[in-house]
Amino acid sequence: MERFLQELAIFAPAVVFNIYFAAASIPIGFVLAIFLALGKASKNPLISAPSRIYVYAFRGSPLFIQFFMFYSLALSLNLTVWRPLGLSAYVLHPLFMGPLVLVLNTAAYTAEIFYGALRAVPRGEVEAARAYGMSRAQQFRRVVWPNLIRLAWPAYTNEVVFLFHATAVVYLALPVVGRQLDLMATAKELFERDFNAFLHFPVAALYFLAVSLLVFFVFGLVYQRLTRHMPGRARLRYAPKWIR
Repeated sequence: MERFLQELAIFAPAVVFNIYFAAASIPIGFVLAIFLALGKASKNPLISAPSRIYVYAFRGSPLFIQFFMFYSLALSLNLTVWRPLGLSAYVLHPLFMGPLVLVLNTAAYTAEIFYGALRAVPRGEVEAARAYGMSRAQQFRRVVWPNLIRLAWPAYTNEVVFLFHATAVVYLALPVVGRQLDLMATAKELFERDFNAFLHFPVAALYFLAVSLLVFFVFGLVYQRLTRHMPGRARLRYAPKWIR
């Protein structure tokens, strides 16, 4: 038991990096996803096509490959662009490159969720708002957006949890700087010392599980707030799927 508690203490600083990667990516990815979803739903092909291609490209390729691709691209521009501008230390740093790739990735998945919710907004409510004389901006702010975010929230909650799990890939694809080790990098380093896979990796998994449950709890409270006007108390359902 004492060894287990020591292990929990060793991993405590590491989870901060995973939380940082997720926390830095979620807000920007959320905003970018809104524009992508609206662009995909646009009737103008010059707007719709780029949004569809972006979503398809990022959802259709592995996150691991995206990390390698963007880091290699940034590295190839180092001598000609970043170093003359004095930006090498920032652009190539995992604390910048990690959230950047995660933002681009989660924006594509979130945009698809928002696009589906946008198509599910009741047409009757939009037509009623139009008949009431609301402008397009008012229709979006007062009718479309509240319905969209309420419909999309359960699926978006899952996306946030998946994004947090995806932070485990960052230091597998990017170089570790100093002692900035996340959960997986810490577990890997400890495993290479004593080959105790039954202690290090389960402890890392416990941290992932604890933060995931916290995300479900917080987002569940937000969902209750979003659906407070509906009959009955809507709640997020916790139903683990053992096979995806």
